[in-house]
Amino acid sequence: MITKPPKLATVAKYLAALPKDRRDAMQAVRKVIRANLDPKLKEVIQYGAIGYVVPHSVYPAGYHCDPKQPLPFAGIASQKNHMSIHLFCIYTAEDEQRRFRDAWVKSGKRLDMGKSCARFRKIEDVPLDVVGKTVKRITAKKFIAAYEAALGESSRPVRKKTSKNKATTRKAATRTVGRTAGKKKTAARPKRG
Repeated sequence: MITKPPKLATVAKYLAALPKDRRDAMQAVRKVIRANLDPKLKEVIQYGAIGYVVPHSVYPAGYHCDPKQPLPFAGIASQKNHMSIHLFCIYTAEDEQRRFRDAWVKSGKRLDMGKSCARFRKIEDVPLDVVGKTVKRITAKKFIAAYEAALGESSRPVRKKTSKNKATTRKAATRTVGRTAGKKKTAARPKRG
């Protein structure tokens, strides 16, 4: 029995690889998302799951972690022990996170959620109207504005990562930490003229 399909190139193949109960649940969530999705957003396979993205034609910069990838908006996935709804569209907006959580809890259904990923075992655990209203409320334009604001507030510089840069950065950080470990800071002495 396959609970998490292998990386597949199309949504149809992804769904076909699932057991019937999971396929039915995923199709129900997918139907609600697609019915409420801003037309500027596209359904794709991204990161081995069904994704909804801001395509490069709408947001050429792409995802800051990997600019070759379109900006993720949402996704649904079948994991080993659960299914999940990934709402990156609320990750960058605390007011939207709070609104989503409050609406889910108000529905009377148990919420198992991280920062933007709601996990569930069966479709009866999901308030589909809450998912639909959230997706409908967050347009591509609104999401891009929140995403760019979050990037602007980030204290880390946005860099294109490569495996070589990652290793170099890690080594440099280790050397810097090693040199400064155990040293006390002293006040700068004035120069003698």
